[in-house]
Amino acid sequence: MDFDFNLILVPLTIGLGIIWLLDKLTLKQRKTRGRGKESLLVRWAYDFFPVLAVVLIVRSFLIEPFNIPSSSMVPTLYTGDFIAVNKYAYGVRLPLTYNKVLDTGAPEHGDVAVFRYPENPSIYYIKRVIGLPGDTVSYNQGTLAINDIPVPTKAVDFNADVELTSQLYPAGQVGPGQVLTEDNAVQMGQQEESAAQYFEETQGDNKHLVRYLPNMNSAQYAPFLQQESPEVVSSEGTEWRISVPEGHYFVMGDNRDRSADGRFWGFVPDDNLAGKAVYIWMHKPPGLNLPTFKRNGSID
Repeated sequence: MDFDFNLILVPLTIGLGIIWLLDKLTLKQRKTRGRGKESLLVRWAYDFFPVLAVVLIVRSFLIEPFNIPSSSMVPTLYTGDFIAVNKYAYGVRLPLTYNKVLDTGAPEHGDVAVFRYPENPSIYYIKRVIGLPGDTVSYNQGTLAINDIPVPTKAVDFNADVELTSQLYPAGQVGPGQVLTEDNAVQMGQQEESAAQYFEETQGDNKHLVRYLPNMNSAQYAPFLQQESPEVVSSEGTEWRISVPEGHYFVMGDNRDRSADGRFWGFVPDDNLAGKAVYIWMHKPPGLNLPTFKRNGSID
């Protein structure tokens, strides 16, 4: 999610709105010349401004669509999922400036939140909210805890969809002179899935699955944890402890060993929140494949 469509939508809507308003108040081309005889810009203003205005209002303040570009939220979300994001769940914000004009709520433990990546706000990330402002989040030998209270977790049997598993790794160039073919990508995904372990976590009213890969604790390579928690170095990532500052949130991906999340770059400021992911409305497999709606449903 690396492009903000509002960068085009907002200026275009404002520009056509100004032309529409000028014609209403001073130019009056449509009134004097009649429909179809006014200048091209005035015609566009009358034809497109109302539609764009409605789209802008809906996308900015109500519901905005996003697509999932990576597997960091597997098994909750897979690459190719198209989701709906509730834009007013965490406050009504102005487009482009992102200033909060109305406080309508705040993230809760276990929410799946969309936010502007703190290190590059032009990119949107999606992760699960683990720590709220003032929380202490810790991890000890497989046990995640919030304020020293372990998050209820139990192992579950989960059979991933074979088609979705084949999409865990995208085909294409992965490095200088290195190209991952479609067959190799499918094989890598299936091989990884055969070793994956799934657990059900309960955070507040949210119950969701998380995915771990045995013998692969990516936290030991996380720069932020190494800086904030000395335990992560001595324990090779199996132990760490951080405190969430006021006005910030700590987030993690559900695909715990395949997610570049807050463990690597830090906290999400409240100003960066974009909304709450609430619904999967379509899935589009890569390549020349038709979309499918079999994954439609609310996001846990």
